[in-house]
Amino acid sequence: MNPDFNTVLFAFLLTLFAGLSTGVGSTIAFFAKKTNTRFLTLSLGFSAGVMIYVAFVEIFVKGREVLTEAMGMRQGWWAAVIAFFAGIALIGIIDKLIPSQENPHEFKKIEGGEEEQRSGRLLRMGAMTAIAIGIHNFPEGLATFTAALSDPQIGIAIAVAVAIHNIPEGIAVSVPVYYATGSKRKAFRLSFLSGIAEPVGALAGYLLLLPIMTDTLMGVLFSFVAGIMVFISLDELLPAAEKYGEHHLSIYGLVSGMAVMALSLLLFK
Repeated sequence: MNPDFNTVLFAFLLTLFAGLSTGVGSTIAFFAKKTNTRFLTLSLGFSAGVMIYVAFVEIFVKGREVLTEAMGMRQGWWAAVIAFFAGIALIGIIDKLIPSQENPHEFKKIEGGEEEQRSGRLLRMGAMTAIAIGIHNFPEGLATFTAALSDPQIGIAIAVAVAIHNIPEGIAVSVPVYYATGSKRKAFRLSFLSGIAEPVGALAGYLLLLPIMTDTLMGVLFSFVAGIMVFISLDELLPAAEKYGEHHLSIYGLVSGMAVMALSLLLFK
């Protein structure tokens, strides 16, 4: 696989869009006294449905097909499965290494900020959350970027799904910083910068892999990314939707995301 410049640029811009959506979450935090939790629950569930469906039906399948063609049926299947679980292992390790208080995947209710006093503790919480989100956004950026290189339409769907789940992460960064400093500008800036890690991660991964890129490596990368996407959906998106208090809405969103993604793939194949 040797994508042209326009394809690479398009994939990078999609990743940039997904990453910078943390700024949208920051803006919502400033101008909405209460979060619409029903809409947020549906959106997070929808994102999970899109990511899980695409991971299993498109991304993993593409990786397996490339690997079986390059390595033979048995070895290709083994390589695809190992790469898939390696992707899960990597994002799981990253998640485990970040303390729960600063981990953006350990969601907390976001309406309770009014009760906190402005303090160094709040500022540290916001800064550490921004760093944690930046670390997590590296593999997410790689997932979006790789999907877009494979198929621009799938890349758009993944970018939108990632963007939706980056919005509450932006809220998680901006709220404690705002209540610690009283500055919307500082809170927005830190939230905005945490999203930059996503396109930076995509670009760094691509530049490192470009000199050695082969069809086999791309197949491994597809399967690896599918694992990352499944873990993010099961560990982050669905639990976050549940914690906002609407179990059935999160499932309805999940099924809707799968259905919409399936329909779009059928219509535009």
